[in-house]
Amino acid sequence: MTPVVVQEGASPLILAMPHTGTALPPAILARLNLRGQVLADTDWHIDRLYAGLVPDATVVRATFHRYVIDANRPPDGASLYPGQNTTGLVPETDFDGQPIWTAPPTPAEIEERRQTFHAPYHAALAAQIARVRARHGVAILYDCHSIRSHIPFLFEGRLPDFNIGTAGGTACAPQVADLVAGCCARAEGFRWVLDGRFKGGWTTRHYGRPDEGVHAVQMELAQATHLSHEAPPFAYDADRAAPLRGHLGTILNGLCALAPTLRA
Repeated sequence: MTPVVVQEGASPLILAMPHTGTALPPAILARLNLRGQVLADTDWHIDRLYAGLVPDATVVRATFHRYVIDANRPPDGASLYPGQNTTGLVPETDFDGQPIWTAPPTPAEIEERRQTFHAPYHAALAAQIARVRARHGVAILYDCHSIRSHIPFLFEGRLPDFNIGTAGGTACAPQVADLVAGCCARAEGFRWVLDGRFKGGWTTRHYGRPDEGVHAVQMELAQATHLSHEAPPFAYDADRAAPLRGHLGTILNGLCALAPTLRA
């Protein structure tokens, strides 16, 4: 099982996709209970949603499911949101707070998964950031995510459609946050928030170094914007996704045009 797939592009933009994979080694799949085997917390169809929106973007995509190990969590397992409900490096529960394992993995098993899946994904991502920055003098890392719009265990009410995370403005230059937020604000019929419930995961916080020419932003999309239903079989709705894809294309192409002005 190849843990990561890379599509190299010539532009300054990198699309990271840590949670769209659904592959699980048979031994790990067998440890999931029936609820876990539904894989409800997948970032469903993110690769399809972003396909073809911008020319020459680099794509780094994890093939493994987040229940194997979460590629957007710190390798030491530290909480990204202390004091709030969340899931860890290897989740013990789903996003509804319900157990997903018949037998949770041991610390030794978690370490093996970290070496086998988490580390190769980030090695590939780091290599692409270095390559792109060497070529352009700057790299813009756009971390692609989606989540169900109603999850009381994690947040109250309905999640906005666009959830922009910049780690409180530390992961990218203000121009990057302003461009993304501006595009979302002009998206008629869509709601958005900047650094709300989702401020950016480990990818955004770890790699975002604007003073070194690496600008990172996370986009968490409410799945109601592009799925027929936020329940099995989590089918993609092309008609519903069409206007969203238009706005995402505007964001990504805008970031590519902005990149030359951001050179460190």
